[in-house]
Amino acid sequence: MTHDVLTIGRISVDVYPNEIGIPLGEVNTFGKYLGGSATNVAVAAARHGRSSSVITRVGDDEFGRYLERELDKFSVDRSHVRRIDGMQTPVTFCAIMPPDDFPLYFYGRLPTAPDWKIQADELDLDAIRSARIFWSTVTGLSQEPSAAAHIAAHEVRDRNALTEGQHTILDLDYRPMFWESAEAARARIAQVLPHVTVAIGNDTECAVAVGAGTPDEQADRLLAAGVEIAVVKLGPAGVMAKTRTERVVSAPVPVQTVNGLGAGDSFGGAFCHGLLSGWPLEEILDYANAAGAIVASRLACSDDMPTPSEVNGLLAERGRNVPGLLTSEVSE
Repeated sequence: MTHDVLTIGRISVDVYPNEIGIPLGEVNTFGKYLGGSATNVAVAAARHGRSSSVITRVGDDEFGRYLERELDKFSVDRSHVRRIDGMQTPVTFCAIMPPDDFPLYFYGRLPTAPDWKIQADELDLDAIRSARIFWSTVTGLSQEPSAAAHIAAHEVRDRNALTEGQHTILDLDYRPMFWESAEAARARIAQVLPHVTVAIGNDTECAVAVGAGTPDEQADRLLAAGVEIAVVKLGPAGVMAKTRTERVVSAPVPVQTVNGLGAGDSFGGAFCHGLLSGWPLEEILDYANAAGAIVASRLACSDDMPTPSEVNGLLAERGRNVPGLLTSEVSE
């Protein structure tokens, strides 16, 4: 099977409070959800009608089996998911203090976690090579043997050998608690960047990857490294995408924020959908921006990923251009 979107990396049980705006220690009731950035992107792509899969690992425990069931629920292929004996599936708690305070608390992830135990010799290289989009994150490079597996996966996707419509995307998802230093992260990024066609990150993440500077300077450095599309998130100013011939800025789509944590993953899945649909870059950015905004206005991440009709509805409501007919339109 050739997947539209194949991701590799983090998975966890996300535990979010049902009570908004109070400190985590005072919360009485919680909900649990499938989480982890790479996994959320696979879920988001599936919600847009794309065949998606994730390469990851869970513990051989009840939480691991719960995550497997959730992947089935979201129609994400889990043939590349394995259980690791003797390890616990990690759990991530989040305090929800809108509009902009969403601290994460990682349990069972440090010093290591099952998804950092992906090994290079276990990879289905044919599946990685043939996927229309292969998506990875910088977090997956922060520990061995996961780092070696990520590098091996990128090496089989020679940028010059990709067919038309294939893309290799690196989410510059830098989380300092998982790294000895920003310099160590930059060295790892440099090992995979030569194989990447699309890089996505905010100002801090781009600075770790290619150095500090203006968004345009950072995008230009990514392009100089061989990336074909550099996406730099601008915070309150929206998001910019730059190629060697085009520069596009998408203004933010204002919503009342409930939980901002899943917005980037929703953006990623929608961005993949737009790329695969062959839309103009401006339409891809607007669509992904709206998809991210929808999740930011909701509590959960995976469970609240939007459908195309929801994204198109928000774009139309805000007077934005709605992309052409979506051949993979799915109903709510």
